[in-house]
Amino acid sequence: MEMKKIILMLDVFDDKAKQKAMKIVSSLPGVTSISMDMKDKKLTVIGDVDPVSIVGKLRKLCRTEIVSVGPAKEPEKKKEEPKKEEPKKEDPKKKPEDQVADLVKAYQAYNPYYTTHYYVRSVEEDPNACVIC
Repeated sequence: MEMKKIILMLDVFDDKAKQKAMKIVSSLPGVTSISMDMKDKKLTVIGDVDPVSIVGKLRKLCRTEIVSVGPAKEPEKKKEEPKKEEPKKEDPKKKPEDQVADLVKAYQAYNPYYTTHYYVRSVEEDPNACVIC
């Protein structure tokens, strides 16, 4: 076989799952290098390995998809002219209410079952709410 560059999409959300995925892939024979991009949730594996065997091992841990399989060496690119860097504009600091709202949204996405809200009506508010009289 020849060296391949395999890019996989993983559903990992924390560093513990990332470490488990890296350990599983590194235990396979023929793996030369491994890198994980947590922002895009992509795992890049370079080596003499079967992509299907990698996916088979990783699916026991999390949902895994093959994004691309190609040769290990990237084609050489022509030298590009250095681009002028634009000065970065500093973002104004967020209001505390916005920060709290962002944290609540993140918590709800992480654990949706604990954030379920129920509405209870009392007899004083709605006299027709009572079934047994």
